[in-house]
Amino acid sequence: MTASAEIKVLSTLATREAFQELVPQFERASGRKVMTTWAGTVDIVKRISAGERYDLIIAAKSAIDDFIQSGRIENGSRVDIASTGIGIAVRRSAQRPDIRSAEALKRALLAAKAVGYSTGPSGVYLAALFERMGIAAEMKVKSRQIPPGATVGPLVASGDVEIGFQQISELLHVDGVDFVGPLPAEIQHITVISCGIPAGAKEPDAARVLVRFLAAPGARDAIERAGLQPA
Repeated sequence: MTASAEIKVLSTLATREAFQELVPQFERASGRKVMTTWAGTVDIVKRISAGERYDLIIAAKSAIDDFIQSGRIENGSRVDIASTGIGIAVRRSAQRPDIRSAEALKRALLAAKAVGYSTGPSGVYLAALFERMGIAAEMKVKSRQIPPGATVGPLVASGDVEIGFQQISELLHVDGVDFVGPLPAEIQHITVISCGIPAGAKEPDAARVLVRFLAAPGARDAIERAGLQPA
C-alpha cells in the first residue's frame, strides 16, 4: 500500500450523503484518493457476480453476507457502519398522510392515486408488507417501482406518485419533497449497511484504512446528518 493508492469503492446509494461529506476528509488526512461507483443493491450484486473488481463494497448486510458465503468477499472483513429505516415522502407542500399507525398508513395507501418504491431492500420489504396488509392487489395497479440505481424522490417531486418510500437517507435530502417520517414502528424494517473487502482486491490495506475511518467515532455526526444511525 502506498500513500497515493486509489481506493475503488462500489457503494449503495443509501450512504451517498454521508460519504460525500466524509470522503474528502479522509482523502486530506490520508493522501489516498477514493473513486466511488454508486449503485442499487440489485446492480451491486450483478456487478460483483460479473467479476467487476473493487477494493471495497458497501451494501446491505445481507448482500455482504451472501458475498462472503460465495467467496467473493473476504471472510472476517465485514464491518457494520450504519443502519437505516424506511421513510415516507410527499411532494413539497402537499398534504401529508397520517402515518401514526399501520392502520392509518393502510388507509392513506388505499386513498393515494399512485405510490413509488425501489427495487432494493426497502422495495422488497414493502411488497411483502402490502401482502400482509391485505392490499397487494390494490397496490399493484397504482405502484411504480423504480429501476435499480434510481431513487424515488424525483418521482415524488414531479407529482408522478403521491407517496414515496425508500431508505430514510435517500429521501431526506431530495429537492422538491417533504419527508413525512419513518414507517410506523410496528411495521418498520431496519437495514444494516456494511463494508466488505472483495477477494482479490488490488488495495485491500488502503480499503481497511477507509473502513476504520468510516467506523470511527469522528464519522458519527456526518452519518447522523445523512439520516443514518451509526452502527
